[in-house]
Amino acid sequence: RPGQRIAFVGSTGAGKTTVTNLINRFYDVQEGTIYYDEIDVKDIRKDDLRLTLGMVLQEVHLFTDTVADNIRYGDLEASDEDVIAAAKFANADFFIRNLPEGYDTKLYDNGSGLSQGQRQLISIARAAVADPLILILDEATSSVDTRTERLIEKGMDNMMQGRTTFAIAHRLSTVRHSNAIMVLEKGEIIERGDHDQLMKAKGRYYDLNMGTAELE
Repeated sequence: RPGQRIAFVGSTGAGKTTVTNLINRFYDVQEGTIYYDEIDVKDIRKDDLRLTLGMVLQEVHLFTDTVADNIRYGDLEASDEDVIAAAKFANADFFIRNLPEGYDTKLYDNGSGLSQGQRQLISIARAAVADPLILILDEATSSVDTRTERLIEKGMDNMMQGRTTFAIAHRLSTVRHSNAIMVLEKGEIIERGDHDQLMKAKGRYYDLNMGTAELE
């Protein structure tokens, strides 16, 4: 349903990343059907589909260009004002303004001069300027300091407001308020429900929360 937050949890190799690849049509399902607003995604042109999707992934790809134009990549028609508004929305504006040339700072080698957290904030700003209908989110806060982690979480929370969100979860604390949680194992959904329902069921999700199974 529009506006819902759907979380995917499971151990390494369970199939979480495969789900996001299928939604994007990086490759198509061999069995079954994925519907987008009651339309088979195979009947939607890939370019048209991806225009409605915003992605914030663990692997951030930055171009040899200014910070502003790296954000503008989410919407090539975005004005400078749009870019700054997106950066503020993503909690990236403060650190960008403290760069040597602010938004005009040139990035090289995939943003090698930035921290992982700063690169992630630019990625969120890029998604924000695109203003997508659907957000695909792959958490990537494990290698950043606590302060930056909070900025990233706030930026992601801002992005999720009012948007249908598919989130790959690496920490169970981030999925508690999801409308639906899909527990994956070996490419199959073995449990689904909200946090309370799955805890009461005392299955795989319960084991992950209690620490008797490992989440990665």
